[in-house]
Amino acid sequence: MFKLAFRNIFRNRSRTALTLAAIISGVTAIIVSGGFVEDTFVQLRESTIHSRLGHIQVFRQGYLDYGQRDPSRYLIGQPKQVVDLLKPIPHVKEVMARLNFSGLANNGQADLPIIGEGVEPNKEALLGTATTLVAGRALADTDAFGVAIGEGVATALQLNPGSYITLMINTPEGALNTLEFQVVGIFRTFSKDYDDRAIRIPLAAAQELLYTPSVHSLIVLLDDTTATDQATQSAKELLEKQGYSVKPWHELADFYSKTVALYKRQFGALQFIILVMLVLSVASTINMAIFERTGEFGTLLAVGLRRREIFKLVLLENTLLGCVGGLLGVVVGVMLAGIISGIGIPMPPPPGSNIGYVAHIRIVPWALIAAAIIGLLAAIVAAILPGRRASQLLVVEALRHNI
Repeated sequence: MFKLAFRNIFRNRSRTALTLAAIISGVTAIIVSGGFVEDTFVQLRESTIHSRLGHIQVFRQGYLDYGQRDPSRYLIGQPKQVVDLLKPIPHVKEVMARLNFSGLANNGQADLPIIGEGVEPNKEALLGTATTLVAGRALADTDAFGVAIGEGVATALQLNPGSYITLMINTPEGALNTLEFQVVGIFRTFSKDYDDRAIRIPLAAAQELLYTPSVHSLIVLLDDTTATDQATQSAKELLEKQGYSVKPWHELADFYSKTVALYKRQFGALQFIILVMLVLSVASTINMAIFERTGEFGTLLAVGLRRREIFKLVLLENTLLGCVGGLLGVVVGVMLAGIISGIGIPMPPPPGSNIGYVAHIRIVPWALIAAAIIGLLAAIVAAILPGRRASQLLVVEALRHNI
């Protein structure tokens, strides 16, 4: 039966080529679209991590829920001790401290509400690979009273590198403290909303402003994003009993989680549409072949072949076509993905961002397997009704087609 089915698919080469072309096109479309979606996930993930979130963040328990109302109650008093616990964890590349504050920035003419961070500049430079400098230079550890400001802050206050601004901050005790800073650079991150209000100053200057040696959070940078869950679990085992909360980046990035969920549903719908189109295309070709082979099936029934064997023959022929089409589609899809990736696809900034990117087509195993399976299933499903109709032909009527 297998030998007969294999020989039958090459009897009418033009029709076989047409069927294979439909399957190959569908499989290639799934590979290219799946690779594009996967690249979107990866680039969005890395931009989210390397703009400011890091891979893991450590806070005092309760800070994420109540820290906005009373941040002074949730300070990490001994950050160095926590850093010493985190650094030996596998895949940890660097641990950096941050002290958050809010207040007013004044350029001598106008005030602007800002959200600020006291950071360790040289360590932050390792993390902020997705942060773009619009003007000036990056903040450095040697900038005792230097400040890096978001693009929106620079526009609102008409500031340039070299300009001076005064920060007015309320200390945890309720006093008002001010310090003057010189703008050293203007940055742009993945989030436009953040850039419209954000400034960064050295950690020591922020601690002087707030009269505290403590910090609000510790940011962990890993050498491999795929190790995030493993490192998070290790950090939780070390720190949660001591009153700390450990959060991986994906629990803090609400926009990323919702975007991934949306794209996955869209890609699932696309796969279903491609499957339906493949079934209809292949079914049309098979119906034509069944009609032309009516006399052949009548002869096979007349010489003693059973009706269920006719059905199996048609199903087997199209299963072979599905296997061949799926494999060829994977080859063509991989080649096309490589060509497109070599050229690149310029993409506009995502919603809420100022930064565009160049998309590529990633070759991912799950997309290749899913595409090949869909191509095979399409050929099999398309053959069921025509095969059933061929198996139920009346022998006498079918034999007349041989005259």
